[in-house]
Amino acid sequence: MFPLSSSTGIRPTPYSTRAGADWSAAKVLNAGVRVPVTRWNLARAPSVASIDMQTSNDRIDFMKSSGLASPRNAARKLVGFLVLAFALLLSSNSALAQSGAGADDPRVSKLYGDAKAAEAHGDFAGAAASYESLLQVAPRLAPAYNNLGSLYLRQREYKKAAAVLEKGLKIDPKMSSASALLGIALYELGDYAGAGRNLESALRANPRDNNAELFLANDLIKLGKIEQAAEHLRQLSLRQPENQEVLYLLGKVHMKLSEQALTKLNALDANSVWAHEISGEVMESMKNYDGALLEYKKAVEVAPMQAGTHYHLGNAYWSLNMWDAATEQFHAELANDPSNCMAQWKIGNIILEQHGDPAAALAETQKALDACPDLMEARVDRARALIKLERHADAVKDLEAAVKADPAEASTHFLLAQAYRALGRTQEAQAEMKVFSKLEESARAKTAERAKEVLQEKSKEP
Repeated sequence: MFPLSSSTGIRPTPYSTRAGADWSAAKVLNAGVRVPVTRWNLARAPSVASIDMQTSNDRIDFMKSSGLASPRNAARKLVGFLVLAFALLLSSNSALAQSGAGADDPRVSKLYGDAKAAEAHGDFAGAAASYESLLQVAPRLAPAYNNLGSLYLRQREYKKAAAVLEKGLKIDPKMSSASALLGIALYELGDYAGAGRNLESALRANPRDNNAELFLANDLIKLGKIEQAAEHLRQLSLRQPENQEVLYLLGKVHMKLSEQALTKLNALDANSVWAHEISGEVMESMKNYDGALLEYKKAVEVAPMQAGTHYHLGNAYWSLNMWDAATEQFHAELANDPSNCMAQWKIGNIILEQHGDPAAALAETQKALDACPDLMEARVDRARALIKLERHADAVKDLEAAVKADPAEASTHFLLAQAYRALGRTQEAQAEMKVFSKLEESARAKTAERAKEVLQEKSKEP
């Protein structure tokens, strides 16, 4: 942050980005006061010679060229960037020395005012022309190059933007905002190597610049550096855990990495146990259980004694409610790997689903919990068995722990309400039923909304 001074000279404010798609100004430099993102409040600046630039919500669509989105999704998922607002505030005599002759020329303020007025009326070409004239008066005024470059970007004039931003960075190489803008311009021009260098420079200056990092991730994808892109997207997802675009891109990158690994695996030995298992997992994730069963059976044939092969096959049967076949495979898995608590739990779960002996189900789930005490699915099923055995007080302990671990799971609230009611804890039972009803209603609403969206999309198809 630069010190506010009444002496002459101008410098750009470092930009601050907000979470989401737009790059927008969020603070008044020096004062540290947060202002609306669509304008700068320069009332605190001590001189009328200070320069700012109003922002807009123009967007650049880089998704359509990233290789990660379909044309339809690309049209919907625009990464809004573009606009940085730079307030050029009074700084120090040393800044004036850097800006060179003309920085204190009264024409600078006049031309800036013209640029601002033109921009306010949406005349970006006129605003750019005023900045061009301003730079003829004060050619060493680095922030003006930055603002002019931003205007060119907003008009999709990427070559002009790149050229003027490069000039500004020669005057002030530490102007990280210009580095970020130059990275965007070069990205749009297809110079991914150059874009990457400038985006990395901007990110070094501000490691928490989410938007620069998002552009850099896409740039790395274009360069085929998928693992590096994944690392940047992971960092973004930690800082922005609810940013759906980041999560979407992260998922796509991991899918690409998975495809690459599968291709290499098949090239080494298409009939290996690993090739069959990963193929089965891909099919299972797509709900293609018949295809998954075929691959898992091949894996068992290739490596019947290897831990995991029988579990994967059993899990596919379990997903299809083929209880007897699943139980057989889970027992075979436990013979290979006695510590597989998932196989142990699902044996108990199957007993409950088949309305079998609750005592037997309790014994199986207890074995699973002995190996994996934090396996909440097993705790819920142990509670189900305890309720059937009318041991409601013991069931409550497991269910309360499960609700705490996953409060959004409706069925657990229902079971806990049952246990409370059996113990005469009526008010608590009613409270749990209210939560259950609310969660169920929300789930139905989401399902209905999704169905509506699907029907609307289908109606648009030719």
